[in-house]
Amino acid sequence: MDKEIKPIVILMAEDDPDDRYLTKEALSESRIANELYFVEDGDELMHFLKRTGKYQNPTDSPRPGIILLDLNMPKKDGREALKEIKADENLKRIPVIILTTSDAEEDVLKTYNLGANSFITKPVTFSGLLNVIKVLENYWFEIVRLPKNN
Repeated sequence: MDKEIKPIVILMAEDDPDDRYLTKEALSESRIANELYFVEDGDELMHFLKRTGKYQNPTDSPRPGIILLDLNMPKKDGREALKEIKADENLKRIPVIILTTSDAEEDVLKTYNLGANSFITKPVTFSGLLNVIKVLENYWFEIVRLPKNN
């Protein structure tokens, strides 16, 4: 059987430039070759996903296979964006992994109720982040079978 394996596109919604940089470094150090795109808030995330505004060109906004979503962002926060993603027939199957500084039980419960696939509190050290990235890679890119992108 001929099987073309295409790397999963990762889209990260994160307003903190340091967290974006550290995540990019952790992916690189883990030798994860997946394409990584960043948006800085929930509004930009929805534009990327719906290919509106500056993201109208599909080359600039490929459909992600996974979304890493921060909760506390300006404009539209992660909770609002998650609710919108999971209510959209064309987007709801994209796994959304909450990656946030929050460890509040209320956030865990609310995001799972809204359809989050995982909730991870950001580690405080780079080595902790590296470990999280390796676990994410193992689970989401090697173990789990995701639906093909449309």
